[in-house]
Amino acid sequence: MENIHEFIQELGLENNITLEDIPDIDLYMDQVIQLFENKFSGSKRDSNDKVLTKTMINNYAKGKLFIPIKNKKYAKEHLILISLIYQLKGALSINDIKVTLDGVNNDFLKGRVDLEELYNSYLHLATINVNNFKQDFVSRASESSNEVSQWNHKGSEPLNDVLLIASLVNISNIYRRAAEKLVDQLVDQDIPSTKKG
Repeated sequence: MENIHEFIQELGLENNITLEDIPDIDLYMDQVIQLFENKFSGSKRDSNDKVLTKTMINNYAKGKLFIPIKNKKYAKEHLILISLIYQLKGALSINDIKVTLDGVNNDFLKGRVDLEELYNSYLHLATINVNNFKQDFVSRASESSNEVSQWNHKGSEPLNDVLLIASLVNISNIYRRAAEKLVDQLVDQDIPSTKKG
C-alpha cells in the first residue's frame, strides 16, 4: 500500500447524514433517495450500485423498522431512522435491525426519546470511531507488513494486502458478533416490543 493516508481518505468514512443535512420540511421518497445518493455516492464500490432504493424503503416500512409515515412524506425522524438503518445493515440482518430499533420507535411514539439527541450522540461516537480506525488501520497495515517481512521467502505486495484483508475481516467479524450478542440481550430483556415471534 503506497500511501496509506490517501487510501483512508478515499474510504469516505466521515460521510454521514447530519441533522443539518436534513431539511425541516417533510420529503417525498424520491427526495429521500436523492439525499442519501448525494451524501454516500462517493462510498459506493461500483458506480452502478444504489445507495437506497424505493424497494429498500418500502421493505423497511413493511418490516416496521421505522415509525409509520404520513401522506407519503418522510419527516426528519424518518430520515434519522433510515440513516441508522443504512449504517446498521452493513453488519446486521434486517431482523436484528428491527429488534435493535423497536424500542427506539416505540419510545419515540410515546414521547420518551428524542431522536435528534440519540442521532447526535451516534454521530459523535461515529466521529470517534473513525479517528480510532485511522490510527488502528495504520497499525494493522504495519503489522501485516512486518509479518510478511519475516517470511523466509520474499512476499509480494499482493500477499501483504491479502494478509491485511484477512486481519480486517477478522476484526470486523469480532465486532459484528459482539453487536449480535447485544441484539440477543435486547430480546432477552423481556421488552415486549423486541420479543421475537
